[in-house]
Amino acid sequence: MRLVLLGPPGSGKGTQATRLKEKLGIAHISTGDLLRAEVAAGSELGKQAKAVMDAGNLVSDDILLGMLRSRLSQPDVAKGFILDGYPRNVAQAEALDGVLADIGQPLDAVVQLDVDADQLIERLAGRAKEQGRADDSPDAVRQRLQVYTQQTAPVVDFYAERGTLARLDGIGELEEVEARIHAVLPKAG
Repeated sequence: MRLVLLGPPGSGKGTQATRLKEKLGIAHISTGDLLRAEVAAGSELGKQAKAVMDAGNLVSDDILLGMLRSRLSQPDVAKGFILDGYPRNVAQAEALDGVLADIGQPLDAVVQLDVDADQLIERLAGRAKEQGRADDSPDAVRQRLQVYTQQTAPVVDFYAERGTLARLDGIGELEEVEARIHAVLPKAG
């Protein structure tokens, strides 16, 4: 199973990816985790990423794609993977399609978790309080939602046009949302 989970910040992508990883026995790939691991390992891509991040800039699509290409070549990905929150823009979606075509591993499904903005702000405010995350303050959340709407929401249309997208209600108990995701995944043949 090769799956992409999309949704705005706070929609539950990371939580559901962790649950699906356990149930499906496949790798969970988060680009944020990849960046931190490459920087910590001191790899060439990690050094490039660190220099960009230290300057206060966003890591380029090329660097992220290089890290992703490397990660997708690792043995634990052979049975499948869950991409959590990537791609974040249409250029990344097109590049990802190219990489997956190169390795003969096309996506099986793309799931968009829909959660209304008020619910997202409430969820993230709770997370900010529990974890002390500055990026989950109400103002920061509104900014992140605006960026999501401008940059990432078009990715939903990209996959809808390809017939691989399922839009699901991301509100409910964890088990309910997980069941909705399982219901739209292709059955192993």
